[in-house]
Amino acid sequence: MPQMTTGEAVTESLIRHGVDTVFGIPGAHMYDLNDALERADAQIRFVTTRHEQGAGFMAFGYAKSTGRTGVYTVVPGPGALNTAAALCTGYGANAAMLCVTGNVMSHLIGQGRGQLHELPDQLATLQSLTAWAGRIDHPSEAPAKVAEAFRHMHLGRRRPAAVEAPWDVFGQSAPVDLEVDRTRGAPPSPDPRNIEAAASLIAAAENPLIVVGAGAMDAGAEIAKLAEAIKAPVTTHRSGKGVISDRHPLAMNSWAAYKYWPDCDLVIGIGSRLELAHFRWTWRPPGLKTIRIDIDPTEMVRLKPDVGIVADAAEGTGALLQALAKSLNESVDRASQCEKLRNVATRDLETLKPQYDYLRAIRAVLPDDGFYVEEVSQMGFAARLAFPVYQPRTYVTCGYQETLGFGFHTALGVKVANPERAVICVTGDGGFMFGVQELATAVQEKINVVTIVFNNSSYGNVRRDQMERYGGRLIGADLVNPDFVALAESFGAVGMRATDPAALAKALSAAIEKEAPVLIEVPLERGSETSPWPFTLPAPPSP
Repeated sequence: MPQMTTGEAVTESLIRHGVDTVFGIPGAHMYDLNDALERADAQIRFVTTRHEQGAGFMAFGYAKSTGRTGVYTVVPGPGALNTAAALCTGYGANAAMLCVTGNVMSHLIGQGRGQLHELPDQLATLQSLTAWAGRIDHPSEAPAKVAEAFRHMHLGRRRPAAVEAPWDVFGQSAPVDLEVDRTRGAPPSPDPRNIEAAASLIAAAENPLIVVGAGAMDAGAEIAKLAEAIKAPVTTHRSGKGVISDRHPLAMNSWAAYKYWPDCDLVIGIGSRLELAHFRWTWRPPGLKTIRIDIDPTEMVRLKPDVGIVADAAEGTGALLQALAKSLNESVDRASQCEKLRNVATRDLETLKPQYDYLRAIRAVLPDDGFYVEEVSQMGFAARLAFPVYQPRTYVTCGYQETLGFGFHTALGVKVANPERAVICVTGDGGFMFGVQELATAVQEKINVVTIVFNNSSYGNVRRDQMERYGGRLIGADLVNPDFVALAESFGAVGMRATDPAALAKALSAAIEKEAPVLIEVPLERGSETSPWPFTLPAPPSP
């Protein structure tokens, strides 16, 4: 067994798990790990960020765009806490991301001595934000603890994990056995009885609807076959965008699907929390049945279906297809109905001004395999309805956490993971300023993301609510911003400005080709955007 420090053992373990990039900021507790990463720079790229939050969200973007593990390292205490928003976003949005951090000296943990970066119980804090968190107390434990973290991140529903080591332990040296069990375990096999029960419900349904989420991201082929076999439209809210292409004749955005909703008698949720059917659409058609395919058994308790299939999305859908082979109604043709509903929905969504026109301009320029990273903004809310997506993982969202300010950091991680593909971040001025310092990271690390900042000089949602519901009494809603073009140029990035959709399309075309980070500012008047909420939280029909 080789003699290794804990820092070296962690680094070698990451390499053996296929990690090629680590985001982070060096610090005293982590020096021995930082040095080991530097000595392994031929195998692992270290991307230095300007804030710990940036490191966490870049790991999130790396994970969401690839399906692999995003890894970051920060000092303990305030450093780790600065990444809490990224961890809870990854937890909610199904991202395998690993936080590697330190702790105070091993003999002082839990003593409350006020040591540098000490928390009362850091491990408990991390455990509350992750699927698993553990401590390495000796170099020999590192490979097994790292393997345990990877097992928890990838077995079942993907979620973050964390591993810490005390300050003095990172530099300790001992014989280390690197040959540990790195298998992640197999997902549960679908129960044949539940598969048969689901097949019976589908055979009896007249107007089924398939709703997909992030858990279905690797099951697009199987879901398309199921949709074609049972002639069911497929929709999603945000996290499942791209599971099947929006060019598929049975694909419908959520507003088109809502128009289908009154006639729906069966919802088939695949890797989805069913946010549309059980939260955003506040009424249910009479007699509606629900089938769920989800790898997370707790989902069947949280929202109990008529039939629940605990399985990987692809395997569960494939098993359902086999069971349906003898009971399909070949006479039904729903493609023309879907097309009509899409056309009606498009006419409605065209009233989302100016968001719709700008989104169409962006879609016309962005390649099919390019990444669109949203933000919690007026443009982001509209994109969930009106931005077509053609390939899996190319629409990157924060999921139900709605983490304001996540977008720019995340897009940098997406680009690091996918350097040959176009990556754009579409954000508002409020959210962008959460991470503006990472422009320095983009320039230094040559991360050529294109960021489109729609600048309405406000927190637009807050402002609209205060105007409409609180008599126009504004508090904290209006913002004073810098000159974003000059700001970008001061960092060494390229700055542009576009004042209408045609100008944005032209600027974006040029920006994607540049060998530099680009920021495009689109100035808007305060309060000029049409509210998306009638489409995302529609009122129930009149009696």
